[in-house]
Amino acid sequence: MADLRTNVSSIDPVWDQITEEARQAVSDEPLIGGFVHACILHHKSVEKALSYRIAAKLASNEMSMVVVREIVEEAYQTSPALVEAARADLVAVYERDPACHRLLQPILYFKGYQAMQAYRVGHYLWTEGHRDLAYFFQMRVSEIFGVDIHPAAHIGKGIMIDHAHSIVIGETAIVGDNVSMLHSVTLGGTGKEEEDRHPKIGNGVLIGAGAKVLGNIKIGNCSRIAAGSVVLEEVPPCKTVAGIPARIVGEAGCDQPSVSMNHMLGKDH
Repeated sequence: MADLRTNVSSIDPVWDQITEEARQAVSDEPLIGGFVHACILHHKSVEKALSYRIAAKLASNEMSMVVVREIVEEAYQTSPALVEAARADLVAVYERDPACHRLLQPILYFKGYQAMQAYRVGHYLWTEGHRDLAYFFQMRVSEIFGVDIHPAAHIGKGIMIDHAHSIVIGETAIVGDNVSMLHSVTLGGTGKEEEDRHPKIGNGVLIGAGAKVLGNIKIGNCSRIAAGSVVLEEVPPCKTVAGIPARIVGEAGCDQPSVSMNHMLGKDH
């Protein structure tokens, strides 16, 4: 009975698919065999592969890959929620990004996914009181990926950041579950105040490229923010806003804008 439980618990369809895709990638392109083996096929689980990938990216002359990997692995062992969120993010990217054709791709190639998982470890370190380590992770994520997320920010799971260039998320920002955003999004403050000063993004929100959401304002669930908008006021749920400053221009257009990824402002929106 114990052996049966062990065998059942070891079944992981997501990881099985990733490893199968990795073997196929090596077969199709032998020159990347060493890279794919190091990142995927030498590991036994998603979290082991991620700990290696994050460490390989964030390591520097100041902190070795071995040390960074130990930090990440301890975080995953202590907080299973980090692994759950990593899986939810992976599925989100796979389902929403039309350029993602395999579960393998975000782990190996997509800096938005990689940066989000590194942020999550930094946030864990912050909440555990390891503030300087958290700042180190923030610094390296910013340097390597061009994504600057304060480790104190609260971000839900099922997050997709497409292209992920010049993303800025401030210290007191809160981002809900199943949010999608494109490059050059800022969730920032409006001055030098030190209290709660950053946006609160609801669940299922879609934020277009270059959008700026500034101040301690609420963005309602399942709303859309058009590309290039500057949002300075609260947005009700299920609405589309656009412009500088942003104004309501219609309904969100569907139940889950962040999943549909429809950025078009038609006459019905």
